[in-house]
Amino acid sequence: MQSEYMDIGTPMQQVHDWIIPQWPAPPQVRACTTTRIGGFSNGVFASMNLGDRTEDNMVAIAKNRNQLNKILQLPGEPCWLYQSHSNKVVRLYDDTGANQNADASYTTMVNKVCVVLTADCLPVLLCAKDGSAVAAIHAGWRGLANGVVDNTISTLLHFARCKPENLIAWLGPAIGSAVFEVGDEVRTAFTGVLPHASAAFRPVAEGKWLADIYQLARQRLERMGVTDVFGGSFCTVTQYEKFYSYRRDRETGRMATLIWIESRGEAQ
Repeated sequence: MQSEYMDIGTPMQQVHDWIIPQWPAPPQVRACTTTRIGGFSNGVFASMNLGDRTEDNMVAIAKNRNQLNKILQLPGEPCWLYQSHSNKVVRLYDDTGANQNADASYTTMVNKVCVVLTADCLPVLLCAKDGSAVAAIHAGWRGLANGVVDNTISTLLHFARCKPENLIAWLGPAIGSAVFEVGDEVRTAFTGVLPHASAAFRPVAEGKWLADIYQLARQRLERMGVTDVFGGSFCTVTQYEKFYSYRRDRETGRMATLIWIESRGEAQ
């Protein structure tokens, strides 16, 4: 299988190791996850920090976001959300959606860029197999347990008239199962809804578990009828040179995971 890490050339420099999802999305659907490489931030935020709710220099963040737009040749400004580990989903249309308090966005319109920011939480992308709808989800354990994936799929089924068997999903870089230690309250939050979620937790000490956030996400997707799931082979904590990690560093930057539908004239 082809590696999901790709080289993205720019006139100014060669940016390595941004991630192009390897999934059977139609050609008009474009998607990417940035890494920490290729930007202008310094210190603990080096170098491609895209999170404006960090203590990074705002000029550097603005330059990084401008760099993002140029490298990916985005059709418009991404719809940056005010993420709060909720299960709220917003629809992108016209000029609406930006800066809303939500943890997922979806659209059926061309050239509207859905985006979420992460640094250990799981970014989930959804796409209709015919390219008619896309969504980006910020799924930390709280949002995942509270149903942000479920709500996004339900919204696509109702408003975008997608059927679950006609959706595909991609799981981006998140904290790996070998290092994601949680307490009983996290395990209970999942097993109280899906008893078989216990399979995603491995005991390591009294009241302590190693959780597999990728498996937990796949369970939620399967529960909603989405079985074509790709990705899920990363670890933001241990892959230090590629990814920001809040759990590892506390003070750190954010990666962006984006998806959009290009117009026929722009699709490649």
